Amino acid sequence: MKEAKAMAYVNMYGVLATLEKLCEIDEEAKAVLQTLKKPVSLCFDVHNGPCCTFSFTNNGCKMTEGADGCTCKMNFSSPEKFNALIDDSKPGMPVKGVSQVLSFLLGPFTKLTNRMTKLLMPSDEDLKNREFFEESTILTFYTISGAISALANSDSISTHTAKCTVDGDISMGIKNVCYSTIRVKDSKFTTIKEKATNPRAIMEFSDIDLAAGLFKGTVSTIAELCKGNIYMAGMISMVDNLNRILDRVAVYLG
Repeated sequence: MKEAKAMAYVNMYGVLATLEKLCEIDEEAKAVLQTLKKPVSLCFDVHNGPCCTFSFTNNGCKMTEGADGCTCKMNFSSPEKFNALIDDSKPGMPVKGVSQVLSFLLGPFTKLTNRMTKLLMPSDEDLKNREFFEESTILTFYTISGAISALANSDSISTHTAKCTVDGDISMGIKNVCYSTIRVKDSKFTTIKEKATNPRAIMEFSDIDLAAGLFKGTVSTIAELCKGNIYMAGMISMVDNLNRILDRVAVYLG
């Protein structure tokens, strides 16, 4: 069962946070950014939920926690209202830079999120294009890695697992393709979308096709472990706990 507050954190730190990587690797997203006449820093502030600012320039997108430095801001009265932005494109209440927030939301932001939706929820026809398939899988990986920390810190089931996880960095990745660091400190999880330099535990998928199959649930994790296609090392209890949270990620993003 999904919890509205935890879903809001997944939408912020998992789904919308993937805009950073979309704007980094996707040519259509880069083209949208080139239409910006000036930088825009849009804050989504959710009552009893997350508050983050997304700063867009011609060069990319950067997400930061809090409202500092935002040029426009939109408030949401509840996690449910924020989730409606993601699910049904229902905006919140503009409270700063009203004209800018509306023009940006209806223009560049919608184009970026539509492109991201196409990549994260692809059709079978789209996936026949190898380049599209690889980009879709990479962005799905980053969405999942962000959702892990979101749920570890907010979902009532995942927080129990987080409390049993020792401190340290977990390196999660698709071999030679993309990596994230899941940092654990005092039961709080943080996702860093870079390869860990000194991980305490490692979970790595052998290639992008395997990762795509695991994300879709079309291949067996146990079978691939037995074949050696999923590499695990270090503090295995950390990896076990990570996999428990990944089960919850599947519930929220499934």
